[in-house]
Amino acid sequence: MRETAVKYKKFLISFLILAITVTSCDKINESPIPEVYVNLPINLNITNELTIPGSSVYFPGIGFGGVIVTCFSYGEWYAYDAACTYEVSPNCTVKEDGGIAECPCCGSRYVLIGGGYTVKAPASVPLKQYHVSLVNNFTLRVYN
Repeated sequence: MRETAVKYKKFLISFLILAITVTSCDKINESPIPEVYVNLPINLNITNELTIPGSSVYFPGIGFGGVIVTCFSYGEWYAYDAACTYEVSPNCTVKEDGGIAECPCCGSRYVLIGGGYTVKAPASVPLKQYHVSLVNNFTLRVYN
């Protein structure tokens, strides 16, 4: 009887750890950028720059300050809100240049591969990241 209670306790602890882990993975990163609904389909036959590793495309009017999508390799894309996390204004958006995005308002710089992390102050928070999935062979979906 005692062995059953110990097994049940271990199962319950494992289940709680799993539940906490799964629910904490919902957000990609915490950001000062306001939450705005994003659901952007991208036709790779039309926006074929996103099939070339290292290239980025800016989509204005989506999200809070527009969306930048970067191709790391075919099958691996990153998408970020273009609003600077230091200035936090839809009018102050980063400009992409060679895999680095720079804010013209404060001079903060962000790397666009692997998380949008800052590489130059004053910003200390990464760009707001969105989910990206390949719907079929020629359509990307950017969403939150």
